[in-house]
Amino acid sequence: MNVRRFGVSLEEEILKQLDSLVKDSKFPNRSQAIRYLIKSSLVEEKIDKNKIVAGAIVIVYDHHKRELNNNLMNVQHDYHELILSMQHVHLEHDLCLETIAVKGNADKLRKLADAIIGTKGIKHGRFVMTDIE
Repeated sequence: MNVRRFGVSLEEEILKQLDSLVKDSKFPNRSQAIRYLIKSSLVEEKIDKNKIVAGAIVIVYDHHKRELNNNLMNVQHDYHELILSMQHVHLEHDLCLETIAVKGNADKLRKLADAIIGTKGIKHGRFVMTDIE
């Protein structure tokens, strides 16, 4: 990767906010923070334009809830072409955590995540998308 240097002019208040971001996020320097912000903006643009992205759906649930496993499996079968892999972890006797790795158009992934997280019996869920380049 070729790295190029350039100058950036910022208003005092924005520079203070950038320095706070560097400190709070434990970035090694301003350049890394700016790189992160640019990349985040580009990922959001891809999501907004329904481009191909990757992501992870993370859910926590009680696996003893009646019909929950069947309902989750049915949703996953409906979107099988988007699912790359799954990991199932037992947190406690009744409590499980699943991470579902996905790849596809942002809109379809969001529908899949909404269907899974919205399934009756899911205690908590989160969906994260990122760029694949």
